[in-house]
Amino acid sequence: MKDKVVVVTGASGGVGRAVVQELGARDATVALIARGTTGLSSAAVDVGAAGGSGLVYEADVADYEQVRDAAERIEREIGPIDVWINVAFSSVFAPFTEITPEEYERTTRVTYLGYVWGTRVALDLMRPRDRGVIVQTGSALAYRGIPLQAAYCGAKHAIKGFTETVRTELMSDGSGIQITMVQLPALNTPQFSWVLSKLGRHPQPVPPIYQPEVAARALVFAAEHPQRREYWVGAPTAATMIAQRLAPGLVDRYLARSGRESQQTKELPPNDVANLWEPADENKDYGAHGTFDERSHPRSLQAWLSRHRGLAALTLAGGAIAVAALRRARS
Repeated sequence: MKDKVVVVTGASGGVGRAVVQELGARDATVALIARGTTGLSSAAVDVGAAGGSGLVYEADVADYEQVRDAAERIEREIGPIDVWINVAFSSVFAPFTEITPEEYERTTRVTYLGYVWGTRVALDLMRPRDRGVIVQTGSALAYRGIPLQAAYCGAKHAIKGFTETVRTELMSDGSGIQITMVQLPALNTPQFSWVLSKLGRHPQPVPPIYQPEVAARALVFAAEHPQRREYWVGAPTAATMIAQRLAPGLVDRYLARSGRESQQTKELPPNDVANLWEPADENKDYGAHGTFDERSHPRSLQAWLSRHRGLAALTLAGGAIAVAALRRARS
């Protein structure tokens, strides 16, 4: 990532904030796109403190014209975009029948069409150069819907199908542009403090919970190694996706029993802010972390093994050879 121009949407908080910090540590030039000016400004400072260069571009990703205008400014002011990472989203925590049509449409515009517009703008700029990388921030919920998150799960499923189409079209064209997707686990981000909630209790990520830096490392690695079509991050993500393939009906019944309770906590008061229509971090910097630090894992062995499959395979093979040699020596 050194000296690369990297665009990150949703850069002001949560996973996006952790991603720009990781990019800063790798000497990247980072263009930060989001709505909240306070969060964006603080994120740019974080990038500089980490060793990179961060520039702020305020835009609502639900609006194609704003995304295109921001990207054109980035190319004029910084240079050609090498990597585009889509992270921005919003949602509603509520049973489906309690989400208004306007709320559902807004969630879809931000969380799904925001990725579509970002991808379209990136492709329009990258195609003449026939190079570039697009990374989509996904979720285990791109494969498995859960209660209380109909709008979010629907958008993540849609992003997966959309990305598969774009990938095959790029392959058919023989394009030098690459696109990949990273499926993430439950993360300790401000999402659970600022997403619109109609629940009686404070929403929480479904345990086990990981810190956003786990996601950031995986997303930046994917940007550096986009040849793989998809990355899974966290043992719960892998387990969820495998269970969905093998026994989706059993997963339905399990989530029907436990899915609502596992997403709510009595330890915190219900949300009193919402970022669906307006940025929650316009006047307050939420940072990368949410309110579940004490319960969150800073690392994922599964994610490390996924990023270093060759080394892991060699280590296992070497161990097997050593065990076999020891057995022969004893016999």
